[in-house]
Amino acid sequence: MAVTVKKITLWRREIEDRSGALATVLEPLAYAKADLQIVMGYRHPGDARKAAIEVYPVSGRKSAAAAQTAGLAAAGIPTLLVQGDNRPGLGQAFARAIADAGINMGFLVALVLGRKYSSVIGFDSEADATKAATLIKRTATAKKKK
Repeated sequence: MAVTVKKITLWRREIEDRSGALATVLEPLAYAKADLQIVMGYRHPGDARKAAIEVYPVSGRKSAAAAQTAGLAAAGIPTLLVQGDNRPGLGQAFARAIADAGINMGFLVALVLGRKYSSVIGFDSEADATKAATLIKRTATAKKKK
């Protein structure tokens, strides 16, 4: 499988960090049978009382209504979902290509399961995300040939 790069929309909610907050936010989505591929929950650095929850995808009327009921809204953070076969050094090659182009990543979450690589990368602007997508595709192709 080649590496695929797709622009996605994360749905996000800022919350008070407390026990059970994630379960409460996800509950309406579960009842709506939303098939989430990404769920991220984390505390705000420097303020342990605040947290954020981000999910993807929210598609269709039923899932969108459930997300809104849970207090989630489209985040507006230019984000890429990168998936494909893992190879040693692949993530570093992506990071180097993006850095060499002068693009700053707002966040990165990466995971390898078995032989599959997956990452979610946030950027400061749509232009940066578009340029990074091209660089990632080019880097994946070049890395595969080596």
